[in-house]
Amino acid sequence: MAQRMQNWKSTTRKIIAGGLAIILFSCSPNEEVSLKEEADVVLPNNTENVWWNDVKSVSGNALGTTFIIKTSDDSLKTIPQEIDYLIESFNLELSTYIPNSMISNFNENDSVIDLNSSEFFKKCFELSLEIYQKTNGSFDPTVYPLVSLWGFFTDIENAPSEAEIDSVLGFVGLNEENYSYEEGVFTKKEPRLKLVFNAIAKGQCIDVVANYLDEKGQENYFIEIGGEIRVKGKNDQKKSWVIGIDEPVESNTGVEGADKRELENYVEITNKAVATSGNYRKFYELDGKKYSHTISPISGKPLRHNLLSATVIADDAARADGYATAFMVMGLESSLEFIKEHPELNIDAYLLFENKQGRIERAYSDGMHNYLLD
Repeated sequence: MAQRMQNWKSTTRKIIAGGLAIILFSCSPNEEVSLKEEADVVLPNNTENVWWNDVKSVSGNALGTTFIIKTSDDSLKTIPQEIDYLIESFNLELSTYIPNSMISNFNENDSVIDLNSSEFFKKCFELSLEIYQKTNGSFDPTVYPLVSLWGFFTDIENAPSEAEIDSVLGFVGLNEENYSYEEGVFTKKEPRLKLVFNAIAKGQCIDVVANYLDEKGQENYFIEIGGEIRVKGKNDQKKSWVIGIDEPVESNTGVEGADKRELENYVEITNKAVATSGNYRKFYELDGKKYSHTISPISGKPLRHNLLSATVIADDAARADGYATAFMVMGLESSLEFIKEHPELNIDAYLLFENKQGRIERAYSDGMHNYLLD
């Protein structure tokens, strides 16, 4: 099997320039930003959720997390209002946290929905279906009832029983008993079926922004939403963009700022996307036990195996996001074998796992040699 394994390194790694080292200017929403370069530049108004850092970058809040968009060109060819509108439009179709979104209405009421009228929903579902079929259900956009059963949307006091899990598994899965999909029209055969795209939405939203910047003629950019990334061209040093891979330890939350994150390795990419899925800092407790935030659509239970994180490099962020989630369900060996058997997908993975002695090791597909700095 094509892979590399190596013992956990004891060295502490820091984020370097050109990667995730992002210095933000402090500015509040709805105020103009005046920057002194060769001449005074007054940038258009910020919005509540998107604001200028400088003439080359904006930051903000989206999809329950934070984001940054920056360029190494002379300026960013967009403004906060445009990015805000894109993200809001995306949420109104695909956010399960918005009661009147297209997906919420479908989950709660509709038995039939014509996705041809959507801007983002159709593409998201069709890509999710593709990944579902290729991974034999390891990635499943119908996992919503299981996620709900395990208390991700409402608090629960006890873990669900085997009988409760089995009853929900009966209407999870994109099989012909549960739905039909013809010429863009999705029909529920099982009324309890619900969709959720949380495992792919951040990636797709990044792709939406990337496509928008492409249409604007942006030659070089870096887009990051909640840790998922897509880049184009070169960074400020006229080199490929350098991205850090987190150490898979609970204390490495990533919320204290870039200078506090501990990195296990770096990848150097251009015109690619990278996404990481992991269990090491996403868990909650019930009955005194820790449970992963990743639910297996096959077993109906939170994941419990030695794979700690999966970092995937792909041509677009949605695929990187989706396959990173699928690999966490599939596990170490199956994920590496999958990549070997599907060269047409043009994806590679960097997997961190715990060995039998409790040490963290790395394994990765052959193609990662093209990206790894170490």
